[in-house]
Amino acid sequence: MKDDLPFPFNPGSSTEAPSLALAPMAGITDKVFRDICRQQGADYAVSEMVASQKHLWDSAKSSSRHADNTETAPRMVQLLGTNPTELAEAAVWQQSKGAQVIDLNMGCPAKKVCDVAAGSALLAYPNLVADIFNQVKQAIDIPLTVKIRTGTDRDHINAIDIARLAEQCGLTAITIHGRTRADKFSGQAEYDTIKAVKQAVQIPVIANGDICSPKQVEFVLKYTNAEGVMIGRAAQGYPWIFREIKHYLQTGNTLEKPSLTEFQAVILQHVQGLHQLYGEHLGVRISRKHLGWYSQHLRQGSELRKAFNVLTTCEEQLDLIGRYFEQHKN
Repeated sequence: MKDDLPFPFNPGSSTEAPSLALAPMAGITDKVFRDICRQQGADYAVSEMVASQKHLWDSAKSSSRHADNTETAPRMVQLLGTNPTELAEAAVWQQSKGAQVIDLNMGCPAKKVCDVAAGSALLAYPNLVADIFNQVKQAIDIPLTVKIRTGTDRDHINAIDIARLAEQCGLTAITIHGRTRADKFSGQAEYDTIKAVKQAVQIPVIANGDICSPKQVEFVLKYTNAEGVMIGRAAQGYPWIFREIKHYLQTGNTLEKPSLTEFQAVILQHVQGLHQLYGEHLGVRISRKHLGWYSQHLRQGSELRKAFNVLTTCEEQLDLIGRYFEQHKN
């Protein structure tokens, strides 16, 4: 199975190029959005985090986040938890459902996650981290990766130590967000720690945090020597960022922005996909969120967003999108 996966899951492959990944974002990176980003040039996309506790798997939210053989490869599921045995069992189950890569969440800074010592709070417990790495790695026969932050706070930067543990335990790659747990999303991400990690380990390192343009990607790759970048918020409402980055890295030239026709096609694909995945009630609400992000890149986008947010059916939403683009193409 590993032979069918792209770099960085196959280190040393003859086709290595910087990896472009869509970051896992709760409530955002569902199957629909992951597919769209892959179509626009992302090499892989990580699922929203799934809790390791079995009793939570049947919830409406979790059920849409599990591995699904119908999804475009590589199918990568991110697990959240603190119990090594539970995480190992969850990884085995996800693999049985079609997951091709398991990613461990040790980077989420959300209070409700960190309050139970999960996500980036785990960085304060390296012995537990090592136990998790070992038990999950031994339980599965697919690549295992981890996403972390630089440390718990600026006085406790330990990304190098965690990365060395990951390498020693046989993980395939590590993604690092250039902020601490305490930083959450404030200030600016820093890349010095990512650079230091890359110098300390041999496994692929993926850089993450405040990467929002092709030129920024070029800078981060050169500065850190990382094997790839992971894009999060910059892809919201603009999945074309992946193809623009790829084009710039390959040619040094800026790619033309997507046309209105392309915007319309992708927005329609996204809204229709959300309704198919979640049903009309949730589909209407989740579509509003994504349309709000797309509208930031469109003429008179605020008016479109306001009109869209009062609609209550899929048909009304699709009709408004059609009328908007018909009006603005002239």
